[in-house]
Amino acid sequence: MTILVVNNHGGAIFSLLPLADKVEPSILHQYFYTSHNILIQGLCVAHGIKHLHVKTKAEFEDALRLAQHEQVDCMVEIDSSIDANANFHSILRKHSLLAVKDAMRYLPNGGAIKDEHYLYKIRRMNCLRYRIALSAPPTSAFVGDNHEEFYKEGFIISLILEDGSVGFGEVAPIEIHRENLVDAEYQLRFLVHIMQEVNISCFLSLLKGTFSYWIWNELGIVVSCLTYIMDLWLDILYGSKRNPLDYLGDRFADMVLRLFVKGSCLRISGSPGDKVSKALSAIKLKFKKNYFIGNENYGSSEDLDICWCVWPSSIFPSVRCGLEMAILNAIAAAKGSNLLTLLHPLISEKDRCETSSVQVCALLDSNGSPTDVANVAATLVEEGFSAIKLKVARRNNPMQDAMVIKEVRKKVGCQIILRADANQKWTYEEAIEFSSLVKDCNLQFIEEPVNDEDDIVKFCEESGLPVALDETVDKIQENPLEKLVKFTHPGIVAVVIKPSVVGGFENAALIGRWAHQLGKMAVVSAAFESSLSLSAYAQFSSYLEMLSFDTMNKLHDKEVPSVAHGLGTYRWLKEDVTSNPLLIGCNPHSGFVEASVANASRLLQYFEVNQNVICDIIDEERVLKYQLKVELSSLSCSFEVQETGQKTNDNVLVFLHGFLGAGEDWSPIMKSFSGSARCISVDLPGHGKSIIHGVNDACEEPCLSMEIIADIFHQLLHQITPAKVTLVGYSMGARIALYLALRFSSKIKGAVLISGSPGLKDKLSRKIRAAKDDSRASSIISHGLESFLNSWYEGDLWKSLRSHPNFTRITANRSQHEDLQSLSKMLSGLSIGRQPSLWEDLPNCKTPLLIMHGEKDAKFKKIAQEIMNTVRSGVGSNQEKVNIDIHEVVEIPNCGHAAHLENPLPVVSAFRRFLTTL
Repeated sequence: MTILVVNNHGGAIFSLLPLADKVEPSILHQYFYTSHNILIQGLCVAHGIKHLHVKTKAEFEDALRLAQHEQVDCMVEIDSSIDANANFHSILRKHSLLAVKDAMRYLPNGGAIKDEHYLYKIRRMNCLRYRIALSAPPTSAFVGDNHEEFYKEGFIISLILEDGSVGFGEVAPIEIHRENLVDAEYQLRFLVHIMQEVNISCFLSLLKGTFSYWIWNELGIVVSCLTYIMDLWLDILYGSKRNPLDYLGDRFADMVLRLFVKGSCLRISGSPGDKVSKALSAIKLKFKKNYFIGNENYGSSEDLDICWCVWPSSIFPSVRCGLEMAILNAIAAAKGSNLLTLLHPLISEKDRCETSSVQVCALLDSNGSPTDVANVAATLVEEGFSAIKLKVARRNNPMQDAMVIKEVRKKVGCQIILRADANQKWTYEEAIEFSSLVKDCNLQFIEEPVNDEDDIVKFCEESGLPVALDETVDKIQENPLEKLVKFTHPGIVAVVIKPSVVGGFENAALIGRWAHQLGKMAVVSAAFESSLSLSAYAQFSSYLEMLSFDTMNKLHDKEVPSVAHGLGTYRWLKEDVTSNPLLIGCNPHSGFVEASVANASRLLQYFEVNQNVICDIIDEERVLKYQLKVELSSLSCSFEVQETGQKTNDNVLVFLHGFLGAGEDWSPIMKSFSGSARCISVDLPGHGKSIIHGVNDACEEPCLSMEIIADIFHQLLHQITPAKVTLVGYSMGARIALYLALRFSSKIKGAVLISGSPGLKDKLSRKIRAAKDDSRASSIISHGLESFLNSWYEGDLWKSLRSHPNFTRITANRSQHEDLQSLSKMLSGLSIGRQPSLWEDLPNCKTPLLIMHGEKDAKFKKIAQEIMNTVRSGVGSNQEKVNIDIHEVVEIPNCGHAAHLENPLPVVSAFRRFLTTL
């Protein structure tokens, strides 16, 4: 037995009351704390019990391990302090008060907390696809010799609120993004469908995890939530010159972490795992080991209040950035304000004057001889640029790049800021060679000098050259702690932040705050976007400058120099998405090229689209609903059909839902593909508004079967189109789709199976399962659908779905079925226990299969791999050789059995890739 004794030498509850400050300590200890002087160790010796005395978390863990290892009765005395506990609670109250005061300033009407005052509702969202001419190719793109004209393509999001306020955002991925334009379009089509009637709050402008929470809780889209924890630690560890952890240690870290996350109303079930331990170890940042939180278990997975998220966000970075931009601009429009004031509402008139513009760094591609490049740089200086960034690592060797840098420095003089950008193109040896040649050129920094991020710190120490991060943090939205923890070295002087690459303003602000806390520059950079984004970035840059000024003064006691931000890409814009582009030019007062915050604000406030550059419109797709009737011997079925997309498109996608579902389950995914395909969903017999006739209601052998349903659907597909179709099925719908793909392959172009099974292999398993489903089917009739639903979704298969924010809405839709007799017949007749096993047919499958399963669905993950192994077993046999490349297994992250409902965006992406192979 191991006994834990928390010994604070008395009762501490009164130390938290006002009397603690008014009563003499001796009176408190005698009459309130009732302190004792009993020696726990002496009691243990008297009774022959092993005694261990601990004061720190590390000692406590060691004591527990020792007690378990020795397997003897043991008492662990955990020393505590009444005064430290009272001090700890005092600090919590102080931080809570500051947080409340900070939040209250975002509320209108003097801080009146009423839902109708700070909630807005989205009426609709639409997107315009644009194509604008550039004067030169982007520096990130590889261009052949035959190109004479260059273009930039992207999307303009317009978000219309119920009060008529409009906010605009831009989505414009290029080569440096992990997504391309087509990827972004599919997600935008999905968002256009789900954004209607969604509530948004002005608290989103806090940029401290509020967007991540909103995207998950309101839209049901998976995002990484580590920004919550990271922001907490930035506030606590750097928020004052004296670190509270210096005298309170792990208990403070542990308690505040739990308090902060619960205080953010973040309730997502989940259990700490290996990834969590890895992420939490990164929280140590540059601090001592005793600040490590560790892999704590705060309760069962059902009770856990903390979302331990380390998985990648399913929404693409450029799409999230454009969405955040549109929402922030819409809130600003509704408030009659602008983006900067929204982000920093307490900005004073003095601050307005000091941050009325942001300096702009020129971008130079460095093509041509050193003399040619130097002459171009001199021209930029004459225009008023105080900073120039030169692209390097594009020539035969570092020596040639160094010659360019030297010539430019010689030409422009020592007052102009010079930056170099190697874009991770050099090996460590090449970067060191370059640094040795330019050490006298006074570079402000070089971005990404080496191709291995593990060599960055070593390069700083060896070369002495200041370094800036760029590509290294491009995936910051996936795991900020793990990425940033390695780069606290003082030789890393700046972080270049592209909001559209790091995943929006919330992540960009997080990175900027991290940089400021460590005394580094935060440089905002555009990715060749239009004036729409440039105007937002100019105001966001000003916001970061204000944060930097505040942080540097508090923490580092030093003057904050102004930063030249990477908005020089405006010089590439030959055309623009608006008729009145953002004017960036030389400020007559400063003599430098700057972007005016006032001009940027006016452009967003009165934004008008240049219709000449618009080439397509993405709006809410109209859904056509109709009935199709199929006759089959003694059975007939009237199917409820939903259709969207181009009627004349011969790329036909047919979606089949699972048991208890409906065709509407597929609506968001269908809308994603409506621009490139004709999308059709069908209510299965007995579900929704589909009606089946000729089913005997008597309790006999089921008159419905997989064979009968497959024959009915085969006829239905011929009514829909004479051409081949691609089937998409989930669970029961996936089993039907696989049966059709194997039995009617001449009609099926390909099949997507989400959480589907070919059946059970042995007779005993089939018999047991059939009996189980018969019992379930009879309970639908006996106890009603509501009771059945409660029982059905209590199963382990739905554990992940139960934690989804849309779970209540999903189950509410499941209770709308009216034909309970047919519903029960479908459950019984199409039981996997009665379905013919398809395992023996799989080796001969010539229809391309995309097999999807949820990461948390262990059962169907195993089935998916077995399907793939069985399909591959047909290669090399006597029958015609099967091309195994046409089959694929995809795991959808952070979801369970209902992957298409829990995490639909990765499902869309995988499905799109599959369609391109067809």
